[in-house]
Amino acid sequence: MTFARPAAAEPLRVVAFGDSLSAGFQLPADAAFPAQLEARLKNDGYDARVVNAAVSGDTTRGGVSRLSYALRDGGDLLILELGANDMLLGFEPAVTRANLEKIVSTAQERGLDVLLAGMLANANFGEDHKKSFDAIFPELAARRGLPLYPFFLDGVVGEKGMTLVDGLHPSRAGVARIVAGVAPLVEKSLDSLQSKRREAAQR
Repeated sequence: MTFARPAAAEPLRVVAFGDSLSAGFQLPADAAFPAQLEARLKNDGYDARVVNAAVSGDTTRGGVSRLSYALRDGGDLLILELGANDMLLGFEPAVTRANLEKIVSTAQERGLDVLLAGMLANANFGEDHKKSFDAIFPELAARRGLPLYPFFLDGVVGEKGMTLVDGLHPSRAGVARIVAGVAPLVEKSLDSLQSKRREAAQR
């Protein structure tokens, strides 16, 4: 008599949904945020795949319109990294906030957990605009109960060797710095997802 072996659990699917900061602008594929994060997760013992669903130049408005396509193959965790281009283009913070809300709602309706990556504004459009923009991410995370990485470029902007010549986009080393900062939050989210899987399997 033979017995069928239980199917192995699918790897957790992490969707890196952002702009050029996540996409790996001017970097080889293995140096981009999704690839470096996946390598870190595997090194830490997580069975996870990180999908590069980031598009250079994207805004939160663009994110709303393309999210369904980005999630066409499903997912478990969405890392939401959008807003930098809204800030650079002078979008009203209320518009950015509303678009991020829509993205979070859509992802959660599709069964994904969401980790929010924050952004900070420069003062080009005045201090009031900066204050309103900077408040978007912590307020959204608090209201929706989302894990928040407060500033995606923490330890990168202004640090020697951490950016490309434009002074903004992360270099390979800069991406590694981002991964080192955000990985503990990602892993905490994956731990929660794995617990949910185990509970579901026991029902």
